[in-house]
Amino acid sequence: MERDERHKHENQADNADMIARSMQAQQKDKQREHTRRMNKLWIWLGVLFLVAILLWWIFSIGFFEDTTGVTNFGN
Repeated sequence: MERDERHKHENQADNADMIARSMQAQQKDKQREHTRRMNKLWIWLGVLFLVAILLWWIFSIGFFEDTTGVTNFGN
């Protein structure tokens, strides 16, 4: 009888450890997904920033203004 009780207690401890490890693994997966989303967001923000700089540069040299007809100096 004592052996059965000890075996039952060990099973409960094993189950508790398994549940704890499972919860830790789920939390790590959530953290990885969150990190992945934030990385994608920063990449897209960087791309938009670079596009804005490119457009500003193109307008500042005047080429794009001439081709789009933004400025008409007496023409």
